[in-house]
Amino acid sequence: MAVLVDITKCIGCEGCSVACKMYNGLDFKAKPRNIKDGHLELDDNRWTVIQEFHTANDDLRFVKKQCLHCLEPACASACFSKAIQKDEKTGAVVYYPDLCVGCRYCMVACPYSIPKYQWNEQFPQVAKCQMCESRLSKGDAPACVSACTTGALISGDRDELIKKAHEIIASDSRYVNHVYGEHEVGGSEWLYISDVPFEELGFKQVSDTPVTNYSKSYLSKVPFFAAGWALFLAGLTYYNHRVEKNKKDQDDENKDKED
Repeated sequence: MAVLVDITKCIGCEGCSVACKMYNGLDFKAKPRNIKDGHLELDDNRWTVIQEFHTANDDLRFVKKQCLHCLEPACASACFSKAIQKDEKTGAVVYYPDLCVGCRYCMVACPYSIPKYQWNEQFPQVAKCQMCESRLSKGDAPACVSACTTGALISGDRDELIKKAHEIIASDSRYVNHVYGEHEVGGSEWLYISDVPFEELGFKQVSDTPVTNYSKSYLSKVPFFAAGWALFLAGLTYYNHRVEKNKKDQDDENKDKED
């Protein structure tokens, strides 16, 4: 399952944002925690946002931002506890909080800076769009797609959506000849077409090479390092305990001699 976003059709109604909050039980009253260059950015309570841009012709364009759900997600590759996994059936990159150890490697690895951390929570977790994986598994579209009334969001098979995107671009000279997400960092489940260059709409310019191509050889050693570090700490704790016990025994022995 993939989603094609036609930026020319978005009117900024925020219906997708409301649907996302309702379906995922996010707080409607929470104040924005991340604003950059006048744009509302994703945070742990906002898994999708609509950003407003003025074009060179002073036209308005509204851009929906959320996790792109990469075909080869760097976040999942960086997560040695398997708290983030790519669901091969639905295409969603899903976060499983029960497996998370709070290392935040996913935040460092993501080329789009998508995962956010719940800094204000007593027991913090990582937060990001789950692409409504439970809906996808039943054959339904993500909640945000179902709430879109203008046709700006279309869900379906990724290959078919890419074909449709190129057909739209070829039939209308307004569009930029680029499907964002088709090749970026190996491709993603979320695809965009636009009549304005993507760099003017806040999209990151990234390589077509998946981040995992660079990281696999290093990240494969992380579990062994983590296990080794845990053994070292356990050994250090045992050593300190033995030292303290021997010292206590020696003090007790010296006390008995004095008595």
